[in-house]
Amino acid sequence: MEYPKEWQLDVFLSDYPCMKVRPSSNTFLRLVGDFAFTADHPEHGELSDIFRLEISVPRGFPKDLPIVKEIGGKLPNLKHPDREDFHVNPDCSLCLGSPLRLLMKLAETPTLPGFAVCCVVPYLYAISCKLKNGGNLPFGELAHGRDGLLDDYAQIFGLTSRVSIVKVLFLLSLKKRDANKRPCPCGCANRLGRCNMRFKLNRFREIACRAWFNEHAKQLYLSLGEDKVLL
Repeated sequence: MEYPKEWQLDVFLSDYPCMKVRPSSNTFLRLVGDFAFTADHPEHGELSDIFRLEISVPRGFPKDLPIVKEIGGKLPNLKHPDREDFHVNPDCSLCLGSPLRLLMKLAETPTLPGFAVCCVVPYLYAISCKLKNGGNLPFGELAHGRDGLLDDYAQIFGLTSRVSIVKVLFLLSLKKRDANKRPCPCGCANRLGRCNMRFKLNRFREIACRAWFNEHAKQLYLSLGEDKVLL
């Protein structure tokens, strides 16, 4: 099977020679093997480690995120009580960061080597530090689930109200001309088309499609429970 050249699969396989393309019936590209890396941090120093990974890359990459699983037994499994302490999701995939944060990184380096360096290696470096030294993850961590996503998106959008954050996601699911007619979620009392917030939102329209923002907004909206009446 041929894969898009812009993904730089050949570069990825050269950088991580123990990772191999394996057959798959439910994903466009499946990479399996020992992922060896060396990374350095001014506070925590240089660290080398190896994790056995399975990386499932969807056809829509880089606007659709790969799913990464650790399959070598170094991380707690689904039934282990410490699973969430290592940011392992309920489906046993690795929580590399909030979806929007990962898409922002991929927008800057939209290749498989870029995904490895910007998204996978920082997570594995932090996990390696935790496995070696114990305690918390070295770079701090978001809360699990909805609260963590909303905290991260608050930083990304420069907002404090979680309802406003969900409104931003809904606006990004609309056509630009329709979104500009709606009230700006920043609380300025102007419509979006008259607020500088529109420039920030324009950047995100290039990162993901309107359908992605629509689905993501719905998930967070429903997760607000009784608070959703505030929308």
